[in-house]
Amino acid sequence: MHTFSKPYNEIAAVNYCVIIPTYNNSKTLKRVIDGVLQYTNNIIVVNDGSTDSTVAILREYSELNTIHLPKNKGKGNALAIGFAAAKQAGYDYAITIDSDGQHFPDDIPVFLSELEKNGEALLIGSRNMAQEGVPKKSSFGNKFSNFWFWFETGKKLEDTQSGYRLYPLHKIPSKYYTSKFEFEIEIIVRTSWKGVPVKNVPVKVLYDMSERVSHFRPFKDFTRISILNTVLVVISLLYIKPRDFFMSFKKKGLKKFFLENVLESNDSNTKKALSIALGVFIGIAPLWGFQTVLVLFLAYVLRLNKLIAFAFSNVSIPPFIPLIIYLSLQMGALALGGPVSDYTNFSLENIQNSMTQYLVGSILLAAIAACLFGLAGYFILLSIGRNKVHKNA
Repeated sequence: MHTFSKPYNEIAAVNYCVIIPTYNNSKTLKRVIDGVLQYTNNIIVVNDGSTDSTVAILREYSELNTIHLPKNKGKGNALAIGFAAAKQAGYDYAITIDSDGQHFPDDIPVFLSELEKNGEALLIGSRNMAQEGVPKKSSFGNKFSNFWFWFETGKKLEDTQSGYRLYPLHKIPSKYYTSKFEFEIEIIVRTSWKGVPVKNVPVKVLYDMSERVSHFRPFKDFTRISILNTVLVVISLLYIKPRDFFMSFKKKGLKKFFLENVLESNDSNTKKALSIALGVFIGIAPLWGFQTVLVLFLAYVLRLNKLIAFAFSNVSIPPFIPLIIYLSLQMGALALGGPVSDYTNFSLENIQNSMTQYLVGSILLAAIAACLFGLAGYFILLSIGRNKVHKNA
């Protein structure tokens, strides 16, 4: 029986376990387990089909919960199985630590201390990627991952690839769609989408190339990660960001939204007015089904206020749609030099004429409305700003 000590009294107060996924890391596995045992014996080791001496090593730790998978299916699959086992055992939190020796078990209290001080969150160990010995591909991969996490969630992290983490087991997703290295990206993005804070805590890291065994396959795994990020970006643009903007708008109400996001925003009046104009243009233009994606993408590219642009893109709400279509047809007929198409005539030629009139007219209407709304917004904001100055004088 392996005994353990509790250097920090608060460790015993957190209902947690440590999950160690392992695959052919026999050189470092024993050292990692012995290090973790200094803090807890609530350990779940998931042997992901190892073909080295892993099984023999784990026989020495009969008191631990060891899960042996007959075939290697990937780190993500091993973690998912570990999470299920941890929840079944009644744990509230799980700390995951890699078995390749790069993580230091004495950083376990760092996670628990952050949890107790600042509340529940998914915590990721932030490594010093600038230190000597860190592989360049790891540093590049981390920066790449950090960017996409920010794009998909709006949250900035220093390290999104570290496997040294603390998971709130009852707040993370229960079903997953990936099973290998990309799993650790999927789970933090989807957990963030659920409104759970995802934070970094500082941890140490060791890259000993004489012992470390990496199973990362640059081409295959990078391709899988790229595909996953593509899917997550699409979901983010089509559903998550519109949902979050709508919920924020609904929660605040029109008056509070206008006060906080329009009047109190740090953006200049010009940027606010351009954001209004962009939203109105996209809302009226014949871009049905793509309006939300385009307005958020263009607001991001043009560095405009995304919330204002999104709010004004909803100018084409159902009560206004008949008016917008009517005005678009009128403007299209005027621009093309012909009469407005007869609604009662369903001939192919008339339908084609109506569609042409609508497409041309809606673009013209969108441009004119965008200019009018943008200019009106600018002068209204300017006037409100001047009134504030006079009141404060």
